[in-house]
Amino acid sequence: MAEESNGIDTTRPSVSRVYDFLLGGKDNFAIDRQVAQMVLKIAPDAPDAAFANRGFLRRVIHHLTAEAGVRQFLDIGSGLPTQGNVHEVAQAVDPEARVVYVDHDPIVLAHGRALLATNDTTTVIEADIRDPRSILDHPDTKRLIDFSRPVGLLLFSILHHINDDEDPEGLAAQFRDVLAPGSFMAISHFQNPGDAHPEAAAHAANAEILFNENLGTGRWRTKEEILAYFGDMEVLEPGLVPLAEWRAEPDAYIFSGITYHTYVGGLARKA
Repeated sequence: MAEESNGIDTTRPSVSRVYDFLLGGKDNFAIDRQVAQMVLKIAPDAPDAAFANRGFLRRVIHHLTAEAGVRQFLDIGSGLPTQGNVHEVAQAVDPEARVVYVDHDPIVLAHGRALLATNDTTTVIEADIRDPRSILDHPDTKRLIDFSRPVGLLLFSILHHINDDEDPEGLAAQFRDVLAPGSFMAISHFQNPGDAHPEAAAHAANAEILFNENLGTGRWRTKEEILAYFGDMEVLEPGLVPLAEWRAEPDAYIFSGITYHTYVGGLARKA
């Protein structure tokens, strides 16, 4: 198996790099582009969905910093750096806002550290959400995040890559449990809308097969399954909705393709 000297395997597709390609990035390899092209065959509007996820992230971060006063963020499954990163949005409001990015793809670590070389209040660590203590006990997490104060916990496009037998609900609970009152949890997740949108549900089923055959992960869950990740936290208005609908900005472009009802997001607050 061909592998680069820095430990980045170029023969296996990476979720982060496939997503990077859909966003128009260049930090991907032939195998990632091959999988992305398969995705585009069944969902030509997949790039729109990827950009909708980034827009949702930016709106959430701006709300948390400018309106809710949150000044520290833990972004698990952050993916490759792109425009409108968490630290850029948060530090535009408060330059002292602290951000810890977490991803298990070594290319994310390499690019993230290069991007953040001169930023003392932001870092990226290589760790896996399946091992919460490796994140929570990491020296850089402890250095930048004070869990006795409100935290913005960000789980964007990560829990749908945790298989059912890996207990995504239990993993979400472990992170919720360490959050101080006044903290927030934001989630974006693939959804199977079922009978409410039959065509989208059929697409979700096909996409799930494609993702699992090529990436080994990918679950389009029901709305009820996704809401369970928030536990007893208060889900803020407008609830768990298609990404483009979450506090949409005036005159914002809202795509209407097949993936619209299969990618949702929400934000909840811990009392």
